[in-house]
Amino acid sequence: MTPSAAVVTVSDGVHRGTRVDRGGDDVAAHLAEHGFEVVIRSVVPDEPDLISAAIVEACGRARFVVTTGGTGFGPRDVTPEATSAVLDRDAPGLQLAMLIAGLAATPMAALSRAVAGCRGSSLVVNLPGSPKGALENLSAIIDLVPHVLDLLAGDTEHA
Repeated sequence: MTPSAAVVTVSDGVHRGTRVDRGGDDVAAHLAEHGFEVVIRSVVPDEPDLISAAIVEACGRARFVVTTGGTGFGPRDVTPEATSAVLDRDAPGLQLAMLIAGLAATPMAALSRAVAGCRGSSLVVNLPGSPKGALENLSAIIDLVPHVLDLLAGDTEHA
């Protein structure tokens, strides 16, 4: 069965139509290349309530939910807080894997505040807004995601 995925772009500029959603496009393509069916593509502005609501909605339809954008230190970068507000459990190992991969490419990766965790049987992961950073982070964990989804579905038998 093809796992379902959602891509939620968090960006005031993309939401207003003044920026192109390159990060979201690249992430969706990468997910498809790795066997995921992208069932949701949405864009929300950098507003905590709207981000949280988009994640909750996406978790109702997709097993793997990724956000792009809003993970830095800017005054409107609130994606990690909005995500944490709707998670049941954190996934610090996935966060660490993404950080290590990012740091291997640039010291600027230390400025990402991305979080990862689960809501129900869905995995939720924040990715940076930059297409390059988003793909580096996603690539660091993509091979682990199917196993995580199995575990969240209750399949805890090891092969």
